[in-house]
Parts: sequence; C-alpha cells; structure tokens
Amino acid sequence: MSLDKKILNRSDAAKLGRTLRSQRKIIVFTNGCFDIIHRGHVEYLEFAKSQGDVLIVGLNTDESVRRLKGQGRPINSWIDRAYVLAALRSVDYVIPFHEDTPLNLIKEIVPDVLVKGADYKPEEVVGADFVKSHGGKLILAQFRQGYSTTKIIERICVSLCGSSKDP
Repeated sequence: MSLDKKILNRSDAAKLGRTLRSQRKIIVFTNGCFDIIHRGHVEYLEFAKSQGDVLIVGLNTDESVRRLKGQGRPINSWIDRAYVLAALRSVDYVIPFHEDTPLNLIKEIVPDVLVKGADYKPEEVVGADFVKSHGGKLILAQFRQGYSTTKIIERICVSLCGSSKDP
C-alpha cells in the first residue's frame, strides 16, 4: 500500500472502523504527537501493532501539539510526521485530529484495543472507558528508558547553543 493511502482524512475514520470490524479485524489504536521519531517510538508502535491485526495511529495536528507542548512545537509539520509514521511497517493507518484528546476519534473508530504508555495510570487514559464499554481493552506499554522527543530537543539545543533554553 502506498504511503499516501495510509494517511487518511478524519472524515474516513468511522468508515475505516466499520470496514475493519466487518472484516473481523482486531483494531488497535494509539495516539500522540510523534514529533521527532526515535527508537522509543518505533518500539512502542511495534508493540502496539503486536496487540491486534491493524494499527491506527491518531496524530495530533500542529495546532493541538502547540496547545499541548508550547509555541516551539511541533518541530515537524503534521503531514511530515504522518508520512514518517506511515513509512513504518507497524503502522497501518494514520489519522490526524485537531482536538487536545483523541476521544472523538476513538468513538468514531471503536477500536478493540487501546494502547498507551505505562507513564499513564489506567484511569488517566482518554477513551479507555469507552473502549472497555464496547468490549475492548486497554494495554499500557512499557517505554524504553532515555528516549523522549523533549530530551532530544534539549540535547540539540545544548549542542548547538550551549543551553537547554530554546534558541
């Protein structure tokens, strides 16, 4: 499948969910900013994919990343981040969302499995109650220590500017 076909419009989310359910596929959903893809992201997404048949990644748009992370973010535009995610073998579909949380997208897709990082408590995971109420489950994935987009940006700033403050 071409990368462009893996990046869907938000309006395609509900139809994709219905189609996959009719094919009896186990739909796995995760979400995030995925600003600078690193080893931790790749391992996390491979783990998420291993939990079912199809992995859908909800991707924060640039505006929602700015609201969540601050004016200096994202480093990469949503379409560039989507393209990189779509190139990963573990990712089947990428769907951007503009809200601060993926709850509406989760309700449109109705995944069987919701995967989030173990840095969250189960009661903090947006959409977990909805997924569970539809017979699905929440899985918290362990992160590889030492990998963080924010820490990578800080290292770049120190390397280039001699300071961890934004240039």
